Amino acid sequence: MGKIIAVANQKGGVGKTTTAVNLAASLAAMEHPTLLVDFDPQANGTSGVGIDPRTVTASSYEILIGSVATEDAILETESPFLSLIPSHINLVGAEIEMVEVTDRERMLSRALNRVRDRFDFVIIDCPPSLGLLTLNSLTASDSVLIPVQAEYFALEGLGQLLNTIKLVRQHLNPALDIEGVVLTMFDTRLRLANQVASEVRRYFGEKVFRTIIQRNVRLSEAPSFGRPVLLYDATSTGSRNYIGLARELIKANRQMLEASSKGASPNPTSHQHEEQG
Repeated sequence: MGKIIAVANQKGGVGKTTTAVNLAASLAAMEHPTLLVDFDPQANGTSGVGIDPRTVTASSYEILIGSVATEDAILETESPFLSLIPSHINLVGAEIEMVEVTDRERMLSRALNRVRDRFDFVIIDCPPSLGLLTLNSLTASDSVLIPVQAEYFALEGLGQLLNTIKLVRQHLNPALDIEGVVLTMFDTRLRLANQVASEVRRYFGEKVFRTIIQRNVRLSEAPSFGRPVLLYDATSTGSRNYIGLARELIKANRQMLEASSKGASPNPTSHQHEEQG
């Protein structure tokens, strides 16, 4: 049974979609069947793997409201082992439409449970807010991966996200774990970036991934070509960084992957990450 990981941070512009797309593509490159769920109405994750959101007829919106079976919304991508549930601008209205629905926080969980055993990893790209869509994502997930931009206000607003995670644990999903925190948009030349890294490590300790995602031109260019950076420029720093992150994730979840391959379905919990020295 695949592990469901929500990539979440309500602060925009921290590399959330970049991380969801490129982590999913890197896991797939290592031949782990991976499903990327674009749950952001902006649909940048969808276009980032080469699919035009305007051509999509079955999306995360339809599976959420139950008008389409989950398996019918899954598309294959250019990358072997990487599948996608695309997003659509219609998802914007889902929060209002779901106001009267009973148990509305569990709708995505029910939808993904139908297909999760087909994949090793399910990566959800959450919207940059803490509304009902993100609540659905956290309720459906085994863990949360938090991208944090290496800039002055990096930790600002994270308290709000951690409080939401705590509330989800109390009321909706007691098993929700923090998979880890990944530093993004890191400029090694700046003293500030290194100060922020130290602050994030002091705050999150061993939950911080050793791999750091550096600022990289190829990484920024790849979405405009509709490709994960690995397919756009496999030798770039961005590719190497996300492959490194995927390796850490696989290593931390080796027990779960081995159990899955034997047909067992243990509760997938993440191991802690070593602190970077």
